Amino acid sequence: MMTKFPHIRQDFAASLVVFLVALPLCVGVAVASGVPAELGLVTGIVGGIVTGLMRGSSLQVSGPAAGLTVLVYEAVQEFGLPVLGVLVLATGLLQLLMGALRLGRWFRAISVSVVEGMLAGIGLVLIAGQLYAVADAEAPASGLEKIAGLPGALAGAAGSTEALASIGLGAGTVAVLVLWRRLPRLVRTVPGPLAAVGLATLAAAVFALPVATVEVKGLLGSVQPPSLTAFGELADVGVLATIVAFTLIASAESLFSAAAVDRLHDGPRTQYDKELMAQGAGNTVCGALGALPMTAVIVRSSANVQAGARTKASRVMHGVWLLLFAALLPATLALIPIPALAGILVHAGWKLIPFRGIVSLWRGHRGEALILVVTALSIVAVNMFEGVLIGLALSVAKTAWEASHVKLEVIDKGAGPIQAYLSGNATFLRLPKILDSLEALPQDRPVELDLSGLHHLDHACRTALENWAERHSAAGTEPVRVTAP
Repeated sequence: MMTKFPHIRQDFAASLVVFLVALPLCVGVAVASGVPAELGLVTGIVGGIVTGLMRGSSLQVSGPAAGLTVLVYEAVQEFGLPVLGVLVLATGLLQLLMGALRLGRWFRAISVSVVEGMLAGIGLVLIAGQLYAVADAEAPASGLEKIAGLPGALAGAAGSTEALASIGLGAGTVAVLVLWRRLPRLVRTVPGPLAAVGLATLAAAVFALPVATVEVKGLLGSVQPPSLTAFGELADVGVLATIVAFTLIASAESLFSAAAVDRLHDGPRTQYDKELMAQGAGNTVCGALGALPMTAVIVRSSANVQAGARTKASRVMHGVWLLLFAALLPATLALIPIPALAGILVHAGWKLIPFRGIVSLWRGHRGEALILVVTALSIVAVNMFEGVLIGLALSVAKTAWEASHVKLEVIDKGAGPIQAYLSGNATFLRLPKILDSLEALPQDRPVELDLSGLHHLDHACRTALENWAERHSAAGTEPVRVTAP
């Protein structure tokens, strides 16, 4: 046995750590997404056993992610819980197709600023939404309304005993998570999220706090495979846009997580196309069960590496532990206070915002920092899908602008023709600058325009230069002599 599985001891120990980290997060993400808590466990189980068995990234752990919480909640509110399975199933099939077409590596071409801006926007909306849950209040629908209504919601909570108890429990959960890393190593063998939820559950029971707890429906009662009626919703443009958003965000988050996990260990590197297919297989199964979408999750993955995992056996076993918990101890979930789970997600949302990254980007690459901030604010102001599209459009525009560098050098010896040399890439983006410089040349002097240094000359620029040459020549001077590129 030990010869066949030489790292079974390390993987077994790591699987228990990952299970204890994943358990509160699975439940918290499900509750925040507006679905039964058990569906978060189902996604965690599938992420461990189905995706965990497949090739791709050996130490990366998948499950329900905070990064998709906002989008899932909006989708459930708009289309209903029965359609969630169709959305996730279609996402999984799209990921399988993209993996088969070897498109996984192309996700690495997406600007890091757009991905970080996406996660920051999700973090802001997640924090705002979960602060309402902490204050035992109903959250508004849009991101801007969530943020604008926070002062009123917190002020309204001051006069309610239930709300104050809820805020105290949520704040205590966040405090435990923040302070946990500063405690002795022996204490930190218990994962922070588990300790925070455990202490909050204990405090709520001991002091009989009047706080809301997780509703339990039972594993089989929560699993609802999508019906034929639900598949009819695929004709809705909004449903199709949500599937594209699920696919883009889940795939990008998983593959960026894989790159981050690869930096944490010296084992085999991620095979991006196979990892995308593994995520697709997992999401297809989750969709068939009507569960939450999955992505690779950096919190669980880094916990897996740091706990000493050596092979994919650790993540498969963590899925087995989640399955045993869901089958044998589901009633335990009913003891968990909602504000404690909200506190965990507030902390998770905060970690999605790259404060240090924004500062360092602003110092070295202000354009990239601007893309990050605009993407994040667009997600808050509009919605997830359109916010990401705005970020991608800005990134493409910035690249096009930088790629269209052109230099105009004018040499005037006082006598004879003025020599103008254009070099670089002459595109319509730089046309105003080029024409301003050429039109400023003296009208009564002949001009030699040398375009031989251009790598690229687009149609708009060529036409504009020809028109300028005609106008300059019409003033009665010698015709402009043009050296072609």
